Amino acid sequence: MKTAWMAPLAILAAAAGTTLAVAPATAEVIGMDAAACTGREGPAILANLTGLKDRKGRLKLELYPANEDDFLKDDRDLVAEGKTFRRVWVQTPSSGSVEICIRVPRPGRYALFATHDRDGKNKFNFFQDGAGFPGGARLGMSRPKLPQAIIDVGNGVATTNIRMQYLRGLGGFGPIKGN
Repeated sequence: MKTAWMAPLAILAAAAGTTLAVAPATAEVIGMDAAACTGREGPAILANLTGLKDRKGRLKLELYPANEDDFLKDDRDLVAEGKTFRRVWVQTPSSGSVEICIRVPRPGRYALFATHDRDGKNKFNFFQDGAGFPGGARLGMSRPKLPQAIIDVGNGVATTNIRMQYLRGLGGFGPIKGN
């Protein structure tokens, strides 16, 4: 993205017979918590989702307490018990990188879960939808394990990469080849 101060530089460069290289704009941070990441105000998590099967439906990030009893527990139960839970939904961008921000209540250790709700029905379809965690280990056929989802967040913005995984035949969930 060009800014006002670049125009005079471009004119000078053209007069000198050279071109002015402008760095491409960084990816747009999306989600209702985007300001927590773009303003670097935190505490928050900036999740870079890769390996999407397609650009259909919606993407979701969910934040859980980092313990076995609460990991992937029903959100209504967590909220009723006064425990950490947060969810951010976004429409899947039609192109480009996918960076979603989710605020956390305070610095600490959390579990993070991402899903690709391809049909937009807000119910995980084992045969169509994708899932991913910061740990990046192949999910296979078993329930995800807490260590795969752990992320430590300080006062600022913690960044993580999540490679999405989809059902791949009898072998269970794994990344799409070539993604």
